[in-house]
Amino acid sequence: MSYKNLKFPDNSLFLVTGGAGFIGSNLCEAILSMGYRVRCLDDLSTGKQSNIDMFLDNPDYEFIKGDIKDLDTCLKACEGVDYVLNQAAWGSVPRSIEMPLFYSLNNIQGTLNMLEAARQKGVKKFVYASSSSVYGDEAHLPKQEGVEGNLLSPYAVTKRCDEEWAKQYTMHYGLDTYGMRYFNVFGRRQDPHGAYAAVLPKFIKQLLNDEQPTINGDGKQSRDFTYIDNVIEANLKACLAPHEAAGQAFNIAYGGREYLIDIYYTLTKALGKDIEPKFGPDRKGDIKHSNADISKAKKLLGYDPEYDFARGLNEAIEWYKENL
Repeated sequence: MSYKNLKFPDNSLFLVTGGAGFIGSNLCEAILSMGYRVRCLDDLSTGKQSNIDMFLDNPDYEFIKGDIKDLDTCLKACEGVDYVLNQAAWGSVPRSIEMPLFYSLNNIQGTLNMLEAARQKGVKKFVYASSSSVYGDEAHLPKQEGVEGNLLSPYAVTKRCDEEWAKQYTMHYGLDTYGMRYFNVFGRRQDPHGAYAAVLPKFIKQLLNDEQPTINGDGKQSRDFTYIDNVIEANLKACLAPHEAAGQAFNIAYGGREYLIDIYYTLTKALGKDIEPKFGPDRKGDIKHSNADISKAKKLLGYDPEYDFARGLNEAIEWYKENL
């Protein structure tokens, strides 16, 4: 994996917020494997202790159980930190429609607390999770930074606000910030359980258990599914990006386009199952098609994703077969 060859100053300390979550725990694992230090901050509200148990004996790993809604916790977590990878957030478009106030507190105020703590503690680079949801109802494909539509959910509003706040911190306070607009990330340790589980792990779990999955809508919606190792690469390359690229947001995807119904039948074939799906109503706030133009991230961050959808899906299927 190309990110393994990236070089940071000896003894560099990375703070991964939401480090017990799907993306966060994979970032912790990658950084530790490269020989650098990791501090993980997570309140375990959506992250899982089981995702980080494997790091507990590593002398380069430290865990803080805490909440980014508390500024003092953020200040403590940023002490002595070189790079912040801010992944702490509540996901799920439908859930955000049910809980708008909580999403604002957690995803906007929490991120603002982290930006302020990073500024006060002299952090070098602040890389944070944004989302393809910021494109809203803009129909043009592929999605291009700077061409956004009307936001369709409170979740999308929180991510767009995070981008604007990050831009302010680069503009006024000299904190280099880089927004990662993730497109449908998938891979090992993504939670298949619960009403708001992401579609790929949910389908895999249900098919392995001989259950009949439900596809929301007609299955003809398309997504730019992005394997976790591409996301790790993007975050780490952003930590090495020049100041000229700071204050901006970047599409982080593979640049492909997969239709949900096609993916479903790919999974049934790979898992040796002959189960037809059910079709349910469209999910509120969902966009119909998603496909990323990743040329900006390639040019300014040196992002060069290694995993196409087929390769990533094979890896994910193998992981779930062993771990479900």
